[in-house]
Amino acid sequence: MTEKTLYTVIIFSENTVGLLNQITIIFTRRQLNIETLSVSPSAIKGIHKFTITTFADQDTMDKVVKQIDKRVDILKAYYNTDEDLVYQEIALYKVATEQFIQTGAVEELIRKHNARILDMNESCVVLEKSGHYEETQALFKELSRTIGVLQFIRSGRVAITKSKVERLSDMLSSMEKKLQEKQGIRNGDD
Repeated sequence: MTEKTLYTVIIFSENTVGLLNQITIIFTRRQLNIETLSVSPSAIKGIHKFTITTFADQDTMDKVVKQIDKRVDILKAYYNTDEDLVYQEIALYKVATEQFIQTGAVEELIRKHNARILDMNESCVVLEKSGHYEETQALFKELSRTIGVLQFIRSGRVAITKSKVERLSDMLSSMEKKLQEKQGIRNGDD
């Protein structure tokens, strides 16, 4: 049995209705569970970026990304391992105000985990922590053990490549250059 690694799949597309469903079906058919999913506009106007994490082997990831890339609505899809990316998650924690204040080391806890207070009222305190999964989970465990957590939510991964330019930018530049070359040939034939 081959070893499974956490891969981050990055997909660029136009914002098309039903595309997310088409993408998730590709994962489902390969028996892959999506660990996290985040979708947002990209740096390029009109283009959205899907960031999906899943555990798989490299052969399976090659097949999944090729299958996603074949979709008409997809501009570019590729995958990376953690070493190729700068990534974060955001977690929110709601705790009871009374227990939070009674904990003598509130300031120490916040500094230790580099968290911040987003909201505080007479009934609850909402803390925010950004970081890797292990970091947000460590704060969750400590809060659960010392104070008790009323609510907890973690975002999907957001990631950018460590390379200077996004792969989509390279692909779009190459396509534009080819288009200009074709137009130059046509104009020269006139």
